[in-house]
Amino acid sequence: MNLYEHTIIARQDTTPAQIKNIKEKYSKIIEQNKGDLVQTQDWGLLNLSYLIKKNKKGNYIHFKIKGDGILIKELEKNERIDKNLLRFVTIKVKKFDLKENYFSKEEKDIEKKNKVKNINEK
Repeated sequence: MNLYEHTIIARQDTTPAQIKNIKEKYSKIIEQNKGDLVQTQDWGLLNLSYLIKKNKKGNYIHFKIKGDGILIKELEKNERIDKNLLRFVTIKVKKFDLKENYFSKEEKDIEKKNKVKNINEK
């Protein structure tokens, strides 16, 4: 089995209920094609580098998947016809980094608080 990191960008006006449905839909596709969903991360609403279909922001969802190429083809085939999605990308990796969540808002808030404390102590 190969290891893949797969990121989906949904439209900025997608509701939380629709995001939950998108996660469930693609999780089911992964399971139906004999894949193993290792981790799912909801990165939230982030700015895009450039306009995509008149959207300045997008809701990012990240999957870490164990599976084969057929699974990825089926996943991407379904994503191409989904009107709620702006973009998607799949990257084959050698191992997963399950410890870090690079886009977690909680971690960023903690870092900001620590910086403020360090400045105030000086």
